[in-house]
Amino acid sequence: MATILKPDDVQQKYGKLFCRGVYTMVDEKNGVAQIIEECSAKGPVEWDAVNRTRAKGVLQDIKVEGTTLIMNARIGEEEVRFGPASKDLGGQGLKALRVDGDTVRTTWVGLAGASVGIGACLPQGPGTIEAIYPDDAKVGGAHRIEVTIVTPKLVRVILAVDDTDTKEKGASWALMLRIARACDIGHMLEHKIVQLNPNVPEKTTNCVSVGVSFAVAEKDVQRLIDFFVERLRKETFSQQTTLAVFIGLKVPKEVAEYGLQAKSVIFKKEQAKEVADRNGVRLIEVTGSRGTIGAVAGIGCFDMGLKAAGLPEDF
Repeated sequence: MATILKPDDVQQKYGKLFCRGVYTMVDEKNGVAQIIEECSAKGPVEWDAVNRTRAKGVLQDIKVEGTTLIMNARIGEEEVRFGPASKDLGGQGLKALRVDGDTVRTTWVGLAGASVGIGACLPQGPGTIEAIYPDDAKVGGAHRIEVTIVTPKLVRVILAVDDTDTKEKGASWALMLRIARACDIGHMLEHKIVQLNPNVPEKTTNCVSVGVSFAVAEKDVQRLIDFFVERLRKETFSQQTTLAVFIGLKVPKEVAEYGLQAKSVIFKKEQAKEVADRNGVRLIEVTGSRGTIGAVAGIGCFDMGLKAAGLPEDF
């Protein structure tokens, strides 16, 4: 038998804890997923990252950004291994991640104090639908718990734009950040400024493209895209604005290579379109097509961290 608790039920049972949000994105084509867990303190985040990495299971890698955990996992199941962890040390790990219709089920295992994190904290975080416990579930102390947390199935959407300003007016980075913050469709994840070749003749000043990413339900993807197109059309200062859209957790290798090359090479629109067409990047001419070159590069560099903001000589 199992006990199913909604987030409010979990909070009532264990008290209000520290999770501020849980978002599970899947890329079924590549068999991978990404879980974003937002916390209110850095200590639990760092401890969880180390312990979940040690335990392995289906987790592939974990990154900490402030008080947020970004966990990349494969879709499937694999036993967790706590290594030196015991009932005295504690530990936690992700045993399974499965897609079930329009939801995702993640199964977590926790020992001792670590069982509080996955048994009481994560299940009450915003974004959780419900948590499934064994009837004899106990957290804390010397207890071991296995809990399955159900969250909505989301996908990652990257939207990158170029050519929105003129030499006299506008700034693409500010425009995209303003639009993204005004959007209430899905959950905004990241905003990236991508430095491109400063020797491009048509540049305004800095020669950058700008991307933002969202975690969103599949049924809302088109609505999200329409929101950005409408706002860009109203607020751009250029007649050459292009938006590029990519859905997935893994930017294709060819698109990433193109993005890096766009920092030192001067490409033509036709070359950018060919790369986009071969790799599932959708192009939308908002007011024109010249922005295609930078918009595709914005997708390509989106997951490169500081390299996205720099030029080859910076690294």
